[in-house]
Amino acid sequence: MSVKFYNDNAEEFFNNTVNADMSATYNIFEDNLLEKNGEILDLGCGSGRDAKHFLDSGFSVTALDLSPILAKKASQFIGQDVIVADMKDLNFQDRFIGIWACASLLHLSEDEVLETIKRCHKALKKNGVLYASFKYGENSYEKDGRSFTCFTRDKFLNLIEGLDFYYHATFETGDVRPGRENEKWLNVILKKG
Repeated sequence: MSVKFYNDNAEEFFNNTVNADMSATYNIFEDNLLEKNGEILDLGCGSGRDAKHFLDSGFSVTALDLSPILAKKASQFIGQDVIVADMKDLNFQDRFIGIWACASLLHLSEDEVLETIKRCHKALKKNGVLYASFKYGENSYEKDGRSFTCFTRDKFLNLIEGLDFYYHATFETGDVRPGRENEKWLNVILKKG
C-alpha cells in the first residue's frame, strides 16, 4: 500500500516536494474557478505545498492525506489541521468550489479512481472544478511500494465516459521537481454542471 512509503519516507518526500513550482498549474485551476474565495479540498495534500498556496491566495482549504506522519508535517507547514483519511471514503456534499488532487488519485486502481471521482462530484458545488494529475502513459506499475495508475487523454476520457462531469481540458506537463523534467504528467480539469 502506498501509504507505507509516505510514512517511511515522510521527511524526504516533504523536502523534495514542498518547494516545487506549481504556479502554472495553479493559474489554470484558479482561472476555471467561478468563485475566488470559496473552499478548496486538497485531496492527498502530501507536504501541504498546494494547500498553503491556496490559503495564501485567500481561499479556505480542507486538506486531507492518508499518511498520518505526512499529515502532521503538512499541518505544521500550513498552520491548520490536516484530516487523516482515505480519499476513497470521501463523504462531502455540495461543499467545495474546487478539488485539487495533484498526484494523489494515481495511487488508486482504475476502478477506485472512477469511484473517487464520483465522490468528488458529490462533494463539489454546482460549477465546481476538479483538477487531477496522473503519470502519463498506458501502463500502470508499482515502484518502491507505491502503485501508479497511469493515463493518456483517451484512456482517461474512456474511464469517465457517462459520468455527470463536464470534461473541460487535459494538458501535459513535465515534472517540476529538479532532475525529473523528462517525466510526463497528464493533467485533467473537469467541471460539475
